[in-house]
Amino acid sequence: MTLIISSAILDELHRYANEAAPEEACGLLFGEGNTVLRALQTANVAENRQHYFEIDPAALIAAERTMRDGGEAIIGYFHSHPSGSVEPSETDAAMAAPDGRIWLITNGKEAAAWQAGACGEIFERFTPIPLDCQSTNSLTAGS
Repeated sequence: MTLIISSAILDELHRYANEAAPEEACGLLFGEGNTVLRALQTANVAENRQHYFEIDPAALIAAERTMRDGGEAIIGYFHSHPSGSVEPSETDAAMAAPDGRIWLITNGKEAAAWQAGACGEIFERFTPIPLDCQSTNSLTAGS
């Protein structure tokens, strides 16, 4: 699997990360199959936002309800690591459900994608996924 994302959305995620620094930015990724069609920044409600993130539960519940009612599908989550690493941390692994969803991590300049599962390569939770950044005009769902 390769995660397909437009350069415009990826630039938006980098901007979110840079604006939130030194705190972690976070949010939801919507799309079809392996293609990100939209990102939604949410509030980081973690107690220590400089080292952790927690997506606002109200935003997550609203998105899950919309999806259940036939709206946009949540294909994953994004957050930033202001410290510079785009690899998942042990804390990320401990918090991730093995649901197959995508975790995209940015440091404000670079990004990497990971799939959460029951037996991943990183901390037995995450498997790296190639990231295919495309121009907005060439992006099509389900590619």
